[in-house]
Amino acid sequence: MLPTKNLASKIASLGLGAVLLFGAADAVSAAPKKDFKLAWSIYVGWMPWQWANDHGIVKKWADKYGIKIDVVQFNDYAESINQYTAGAFDALTVTNMDTVATPAVGGVDSTAVIVGDFSNGNDAVILKDKSDLKAIKGQKVNLVQFSVSHYLLDRALASIGMTEKDVTVVNTSDADMAAAFATPDVTAVTTWNPIVSEIMQRKDAHEVFDSSKIPGEIMDLAIANTKTLEENPDFGKALAGIWYETLAIMSAKTPAGQAAREDMGKASGTDLAGFESQLKTTRMFYTPADAIAFTTSAALPKTMKLVNEFLFTHGLLGDAAKSADVIGVKFPDGSVLGDPKKIGLRFVTTYMDAAATAKN
Repeated sequence: MLPTKNLASKIASLGLGAVLLFGAADAVSAAPKKDFKLAWSIYVGWMPWQWANDHGIVKKWADKYGIKIDVVQFNDYAESINQYTAGAFDALTVTNMDTVATPAVGGVDSTAVIVGDFSNGNDAVILKDKSDLKAIKGQKVNLVQFSVSHYLLDRALASIGMTEKDVTVVNTSDADMAAAFATPDVTAVTTWNPIVSEIMQRKDAHEVFDSSKIPGEIMDLAIANTKTLEENPDFGKALAGIWYETLAIMSAKTPAGQAAREDMGKASGTDLAGFESQLKTTRMFYTPADAIAFTTSAALPKTMKLVNEFLFTHGLLGDAAKSADVIGVKFPDGSVLGDPKKIGLRFVTTYMDAAATAKN
């Protein structure tokens, strides 16, 4: 048995070692996150991400903040949303509606780091051998169920006094949409570009309603997990830096700008002319100032109210939802639509502001 003094000394020494050991463990657990993953899928408004990755812009901005950003393409848009919701990705290219419908309902609090554009004709209802929207009555309509395509169909039907009871929705993956329309059994689809452009090359395809009829309602965002952003604000700054440097290049009327657009077109399955045609039906916010003006406009809360009501009436806000207000959407002025205790989507100008003032 050790003498009392030696025992006390031993205990003190063990205690100090324990403090150092646990202190080191805490330091490791509190170490800032360095590796991040962004999921994206093919769409005209999201093609800049892969181009930026291929041309070193992603690495440039990641290096600036001492982090790594992996840009991962998904062929199935819905799966990219599911993977983000499950926590496999830190950031995602997604629409405003789909952010609420899946991550928010799944308990994930997301922040719109970048409001990139809104669809201004890129999403469309297409009929086979019919040129009048009213001819859709009684038809099966293939679309990605509960996506923005479903929302567009709902708005299209409302414009002619119809509801979904007048049609039959057939859930179809976006990856299969063009092939489905080529079959005899499919006579109506609702989808987005570049699939719209591909289908519209057919002589029997007629576009009868598109998103230009509801401007500003289908937004394309780059969101990130809010907790991840709060703990790692440099990740948001890097995303904004990547985005606006790339958009400055691709929007320029220069050989470099044309080459960028041509590359993006090829990557999305079309050519320069096809890609530029899609850009014409997309209201791109090429500068942070444009995006900030839209994000802080009075129209945004009204749009999100429409979106949340669509989600509620389609049972997409959860079985326990008693109203469209079960999920909270927060805006830059601090106001909240819905439940302020359960915010699922936050619109901020923080990172776009940083890019606008060159503080990122």
